[in-house]
Amino acid sequence: MSEERLRELIRLRMAQAAETLHEAQILLAEHAGRGAANRAYYTMFYAVLAVLATKGLGSSKHSGTISLFDREFVKSGDLPKELSRALHMAFERGQQADYGELIRLDEPVATRTVEEAEMFVQKVRDYLTARGLLPSDP
Repeated sequence: MSEERLRELIRLRMAQAAETLHEAQILLAEHAGRGAANRAYYTMFYAVLAVLATKGLGSSKHSGTISLFDREFVKSGDLPKELSRALHMAFERGQQADYGELIRLDEPVATRTVEEAEMFVQKVRDYLTARGLLPSDP
């Protein structure tokens, strides 16, 4: 993949992350915790896809994508461990909210998940910007 195509893909994925974060914030404001948690996880997922693209990596499964992120960026020390924890928790909360029976995410948990998604996207954006893969002003 050419450098310009890589930058285009990264910009696209980060734009998806920003749009999905906005959706999560709207749902949270409307007290729709389940939907907010789902969109918060996808916010992080799109940011992960952006950063994995820098190494030409991807997976057809969410669990594989998360494992690649942990192996390539967290274990290497390129990105902080708190991002891995936030991603794993958001994935788990999303799974519970979407597929768990009689599971209801309370508002503080949904709020925390959205806040972690905000932090996650910012840290990934900072990482990509520092490497010259994103402009300083998104």
